[in-house]
Amino acid sequence: MKFGLDRLLEDPALRRPLAGRRIALLAHPASVTRDLTHSLDALAALPDLKLTAAFGPQHGLRGDKQDNMVESPDYVDPRHGIPVFSLYGEVRRPTAAMMDSFDVLLVDLQDLGCRIYTFITTLRYVLEAAARHGKSVWVLDRPNPAGRPVEGLLLRPGWESFVGAGPLPMRHGLTMGELARWFVATLKLDVDCRVIEMEGWQPDAAPGYGWPLGERSWINPSPNAPNLSMARAYAGTVMLEGTTLSEGRGTTRPLELFGAPPATGFDARALIADMQALAPVWLAGCVLRECWFEPTFHKHAGQLCHGVQIHVEDPRHYGHAAFRPWRLQTLAFKALRRQRPDYPLWRDFPYEYENDRLAIDLINGSPLLREWVDDAAATPADFDALVLPDEAAWEAERGPFLLY
Repeated sequence: MKFGLDRLLEDPALRRPLAGRRIALLAHPASVTRDLTHSLDALAALPDLKLTAAFGPQHGLRGDKQDNMVESPDYVDPRHGIPVFSLYGEVRRPTAAMMDSFDVLLVDLQDLGCRIYTFITTLRYVLEAAARHGKSVWVLDRPNPAGRPVEGLLLRPGWESFVGAGPLPMRHGLTMGELARWFVATLKLDVDCRVIEMEGWQPDAAPGYGWPLGERSWINPSPNAPNLSMARAYAGTVMLEGTTLSEGRGTTRPLELFGAPPATGFDARALIADMQALAPVWLAGCVLRECWFEPTFHKHAGQLCHGVQIHVEDPRHYGHAAFRPWRLQTLAFKALRRQRPDYPLWRDFPYEYENDRLAIDLINGSPLLREWVDDAAATPADFDALVLPDEAAWEAERGPFLLY
C-alpha cells in the first residue's frame, strides 16, 4: 500500500497545483517515506517544490520531548535553512506571522486514532487558521493504526481543550484526512482543504487491522508510542495519565501496562479477578497478565510496582472487533474503587495547562466516567446505557466522511 506522502512524491501530476506556490510542512519524527526518509528531506529534494517553512506539533518536528507539557522552541533547520515553527511552545495556534510564511501547508502526521492525541487538535487549529488567512491545507493521509472500531462517550460541550478537539468519542475510527473533512464540515470552515488519499489501505484486514503490519516500519509518532500494541491499548491506557497509577512511562512498554507499589494497596492479581467478575465481556479480545515493573522515571520512579499488562499482539488472543480498551481501563478503575473506596486514584495536577478541572475529566471530555467509577451503586450496565447511544450516534455521523 502507499501512504499519501509516497503518492505525492511519486506522482508529478498530484504536485502540479503546488507549482510556484510557497510550501510549508507540518510533521513529526514518524513522518517518513516507505524507505524511511523524513518527509521534510524527501519534499525538499523535489526540484518542482519550494519549501519555505516547517511546523512541529507536540514533541517536535524531528526530536523527542519525552513528557507532556515539555515545550519545543522555534529554530532554523540546519540542513534546509528554513524556519521551523513550534506549535507546542510559546503558542498552540499558528500566529499571523507563521501563516504568512507559506501558501500551502502539507500535513503529514501519523495519528493513533484516539481523541486525546494532540495532533488532532493541532490539525483543527491549522485548518481554522488557514480559513482565516486564505491558505490551503493538504493532508497527506496515513493509516489509523487502531482501525475502524468506535468506543467512548462523546466530548460534552464546554469541555473542548488541547486534548479534546471536538465532540468525538475516545476511539473515533478515522484517518487524519477523514478528520480534516469532518472538521471542515462541522466547523463550517471556508478553507481550501485537500486530502491526498492512501492507496490500498484495508483497515479491517488481518493481522494489522489498520496498520500495514509486515509492509511498513513502525516509527514512534511520540516517544511513548513504541509499537502497534501500544496504539491498540492507548484509548484506554491514556486515561492513566489522570490517575496516580503508573502508565508504564519509564519502562520499555509504556501505555501497555499499569500499576502501583503494593504499599499503596494496589494488588494486580486481585484486581484482574475482580474485573473478570464485574464485567467479563469488557475484557474480550485480549489477555491480561499480572506483572512487576520498576519505572526509571515518572510516577513511582525507582519503586517496584505490581501491575497488569494488556496483551494484544498474539493473533490467537487478539480480537480486533471485541477488544474495548476504554471500557477495560474504566473497569480497572471501578474494580480498584470497589476494593479500596479510599484509594487516592484521581491525580489533581495541572494537565495540558488546565488548572481548574481534574485531568481525568479533561481526558474524557466530561466528568461522567469519573462519576460512574466513584458511584458505588452504578453497574456496568448503567455505564453501557450511557455510552452506547453516543457510539451509535458517532457511527452514523462519521459515515459521510469515510474515504476508504
